[in-house]
Amino acid sequence: MNVREISWSGGRGLVVVFAKGDEFMAGMKNLASTYQLSGASFSGIGAFSTSLLGFFDRSRMEYVKIPVDEQVEVLTLAGNIALNEGKPKIHPHVVLGKIDGSTVGGHILEAHVWPTLEVIIHETPTTLQRHTDPETGLALLNI
Repeated sequence: MNVREISWSGGRGLVVVFAKGDEFMAGMKNLASTYQLSGASFSGIGAFSTSLLGFFDRSRMEYVKIPVDEQVEVLTLAGNIALNEGKPKIHPHVVLGKIDGSTVGGHILEAHVWPTLEVIIHETPTTLQRHTDPETGLALLNI
């Protein structure tokens, strides 16, 4: 993974290029800690060789796992970074395109990059905080 810090009138940003074989969630968690991101949004495009997505099942109050064991295009990657119990928490959603033109989407639980993933991170001017919702057990954004 290569990272370049950029700045503009709105604040600090990062351009991140993941390499073949990088695991997205581990890379983002490491990046958020290294750059001390306490609030940010991100978007990206690229491709995954394998991924594990999740869909939150309200009736069971847990994520249903959706394995995607094939090469896919990352058509849309969007998410945010906020603090949860003092540590950065990554909240990513993705739409993946398959070779036949069909799509699948959800919350990224795990994803392996191949051949690349390009992510732009925009830091927010203030810290974003999450709190654990007692009903769902999810760490929800608290504004």
